[in-house]
Amino acid sequence: MVTKVIRKTFVIRESGRSTDFITPSFGYGCLYNCSYCYMKRHLPVGLTVAKNINDILTAVNTHSIWLEPKVPNQTDNVYYTYDISCNEDFALHLKYYNWERIFDFFKDNDKIKGSFATKTVPITLLGYNSNKKIRIRFSLMPQNVSTIVEPNTSKIIDRIKAINTFIEAGYEVHINFSPVIVYTDWLQDYADLFKLVDKYVHYKKEVKAEVIFLTHNEGKHIYNLKNKISGEHLLYNPAIQEGKVSQYGGSNLRYKRQLKTNWIKQFTQLHDSIIQWNTIRYIF
Repeated sequence: MVTKVIRKTFVIRESGRSTDFITPSFGYGCLYNCSYCYMKRHLPVGLTVAKNINDILTAVNTHSIWLEPKVPNQTDNVYYTYDISCNEDFALHLKYYNWERIFDFFKDNDKIKGSFATKTVPITLLGYNSNKKIRIRFSLMPQNVSTIVEPNTSKIIDRIKAINTFIEAGYEVHINFSPVIVYTDWLQDYADLFKLVDKYVHYKKEVKAEVIFLTHNEGKHIYNLKNKISGEHLLYNPAIQEGKVSQYGGSNLRYKRQLKTNWIKQFTQLHDSIIQWNTIRYIF
């Protein structure tokens, strides 16, 4: 179910990780049904799409005008970066937008760059050259886990192969290793994944990465069990997780700090032993 709405809130939030800032929501919700999705905690079914995208772009433009000259950081050396898809998979929902208008806005602005993560391969975008002013972050995880926790999304191998194609079409492309889920033999599966990335990605100097370990949620855990959503045996493991209240008041489950610190070290060492060329911008 897709509902067109007038977006009334135009708050631009600071990020500092994947991007410098997060735009107001062009879309809210998702038409995929990934069992780990934090958006499903707030909107279990459907998607709301903003009809007033020009109002959102005006808010971004006003915000960017007052920014000081960019100081290079891990998000970007030249441009301020804005995540346009924090609350949805923008690429999946393209047909509901005048997406060219949104892309043109970032392409024509000499101060900012747009960015979004996706679990699909949006071939519709290949006819548009963003001049590297749109960053696509293809989300990757081992295929055997992806099949369970993010059903009906694009195959992992197709996302990997799409990296070259979208770079050649004029996009900046990064990898989003997210969420990293810990289970028996997870490191071996990631070793296999890294080897695929090394084999198929040609533009090794251009492709960077971000890494985000799983954060689950008590409410989503209950929802998944009630609705027989696949993958809960991978997501909910109290023996290695601890509770943490989010900044928005949610009861979240994250990997225990000491365990996670060690796993981050193991992940990084494995990653760098196979694809050291793929600079990790941040990991947590």
